[in-house]
Amino acid sequence: MHDNVLALLSGDLSPSARIWTALAPALFAIAYFLVGLVLFCIRCAIKGIPRDAETLTRGKSVLVGFFLRHYFFWVIQPLWRVLLRSGLPANALSMLSGLLGVSSGVAVAAGRFALGGWLFLLAGVLDVMDGRVARTRKEANPAGAALDSVLDRYVDSAMLMGLAWYYRDTWVLLPALGALLGSSLVPYVRAKGEGLGVSVRDGAMQRLERVLFLGVGTALSPILEALFWPEQKHPMHWLAVAGLVFVAILSNVTAVSRFRTLVRALTPKKPVQPRSGVALFGFNAAAGAIATAVDFVAVLGMVEWGGISPVWATVAGCVLGGVVNYSINRVITFRSNGAVAPQLARYTLVSSTSALLNAGGVALLTLHPQLAYTLGWWVVRGVVYFAWNLPLQRDYVFNDNTADELLEQRPHAA
Repeated sequence: MHDNVLALLSGDLSPSARIWTALAPALFAIAYFLVGLVLFCIRCAIKGIPRDAETLTRGKSVLVGFFLRHYFFWVIQPLWRVLLRSGLPANALSMLSGLLGVSSGVAVAAGRFALGGWLFLLAGVLDVMDGRVARTRKEANPAGAALDSVLDRYVDSAMLMGLAWYYRDTWVLLPALGALLGSSLVPYVRAKGEGLGVSVRDGAMQRLERVLFLGVGTALSPILEALFWPEQKHPMHWLAVAGLVFVAILSNVTAVSRFRTLVRALTPKKPVQPRSGVALFGFNAAAGAIATAVDFVAVLGMVEWGGISPVWATVAGCVLGGVVNYSINRVITFRSNGAVAPQLARYTLVSSTSALLNAGGVALLTLHPQLAYTLGWWVVRGVVYFAWNLPLQRDYVFNDNTADELLEQRPHAA
């Protein structure tokens, strides 16, 4: 018995013990929530869905819909009543949630994924409870809300930092850092929007989803490792990796989506674009592809049949490709009627800067030899295109309204 307790505390467990330390809490939780789901469905069939008023005020979620949220808050009513009757202050529940969350990060950093996952899930449940306790007792105040929000960031960061530490020598470090970035940006964009008077609550990966996918994936991951890779000293915990990658991708997608919503809400209305966003991207991309093909054919012809130096042929090909790209975008993509000379000057500025950004980005990525340069080339091209080329061509080069404003701002001759 003494040896078993020491093994449990140190993490030096047999494969079967690793399975049971992860599965025992899961079996209890699964049984409780499955029975609760059956009773909830019966209750809904007889009396309708018991709608949780606070849930309705939160943003929509594709992954965890309103039905599941109403069910969750209905099924944890026993715990809710215990906490309410205990008399514990809401701030104490927030602090306890923070302590458990930070402990989860320490546990996963040491390789104790089952312990860390369950601590993280319990911290998430307590985080749901603290605000409700405060509002029910009419004790809610800005100081408590600030404490809760800041502790949430510490809990999320601690868990992801623990995972990053555990995976520091593997490729999983990258999605761990990506999840840390996305999990920080999602609430930040929401808070920034609220400060500017814009509500941005929607998104697929909100905090409930992050806690659910990270916590469950981490807590149950030792089961697969013990079943299929029992002899590994530093197991990969593939279920946790899957949850981590999923959270990394969707949290950043949610952050970008909220950011776009915020910017659009704050941007003054402009005249309707001649094409929709998808069509604009399609025509612009097609113009780039045609210009590249013309560039390549021209260089090939000048070198092979014209006897021109490859260096000068490349320069001439770039110029010709640029003219083709400009012409197609002016006439077909953006249907611009602005003066040609100023447009060409703006187009040249954007294209030259784009070339420098592409070259610099590829040069930076080649500092990491483990990353294939071809992948780095495509990543840099995609980022520069969507962050620089397309928006500037739309709003700066071929925007006739902007061109008129620039003309109006020029000082008139005396």
